[in-house]
Amino acid sequence: MTTNLPQSIPAIGPDVSLNRYLAEIRKFPILSPEEEYMLAKRWQEHQDPEAAKKLVTSHLRLVAKIAMGYRGYGLPLSELISEGNIGLMQGVKKFEPDRGFRLATYAMWWIKASIQEYILRSWSLVKIGTTAAQKKLFFNLRRMKGKLEAIDEGDLHPDDVRKIATDLGVSEEEVVSMNRRMAKGGDTSLNAPLREDGEGEWQDWLTDDGPGQDEVLAEAQEADIRHDLLREALLTLNERERHILTQRRLVDEPQTLEDLSGEYGVSRERIRQIEVRAFEKLQKEMVRLSKERRLIEA
Repeated sequence: MTTNLPQSIPAIGPDVSLNRYLAEIRKFPILSPEEEYMLAKRWQEHQDPEAAKKLVTSHLRLVAKIAMGYRGYGLPLSELISEGNIGLMQGVKKFEPDRGFRLATYAMWWIKASIQEYILRSWSLVKIGTTAAQKKLFFNLRRMKGKLEAIDEGDLHPDDVRKIATDLGVSEEEVVSMNRRMAKGGDTSLNAPLREDGEGEWQDWLTDDGPGQDEVLAEAQEADIRHDLLREALLTLNERERHILTQRRLVDEPQTLEDLSGEYGVSRERIRQIEVRAFEKLQKEMVRLSKERRLIEA
């Protein structure tokens, strides 16, 4: 039996300021392990909407903290939080309390996956790159810059570029290029007050950047999901489109237009046209498959 989770939770949007939203979700109590377990069992066994609501509202602060970690991608924080809340509700729906871990540990993966999916939909694959290494760079560059204290605007120091490139397995040119693209998105001062009365700062919402065991597992699961989506989407292309797109964008050492034009006996411009058309078809199919997966999981 399919049962929808309650929708009557605090919402953030154009009509609700961020400060007001944060103040509102602070009112919900943090659950003890015993309370969380009993509520989760009530939801799991009886689909009690009130139990589900308490589980969701008690973790809205977790969503806000996680969303803050993605605030530098040039996207509205309110939308990141909204997407994270969707992930939280999916996590609550599928949570199995008898496995012995806390809801926050389990829901964290759903929250991050939902936010990252929104970011990937908003930043085209052209902007962030198509290989697994480039996506890893996209989602880890800001964290590594923080560890290196490379917080200045503009280009990174060559030593920092070299360190990041080595740790993430990408070229130094890719690090420089990604840093310049992401710098356009702006940032929020960590010392900016959360509330109008000046109490609290943005940095109060930040979590430890050090990856825990659950985060490492979550990243691996997320990579598997995206790999499956890409593999399924590629099947919608014909053989020539798939081969050209793969050789041009999905391998570590892409072939040149000249190489492929010789292989197929057509002009370089024709190869470029096929590549662009195939890439557009792939993007649309991945968005469709992603939405379909979310509807199934909801």
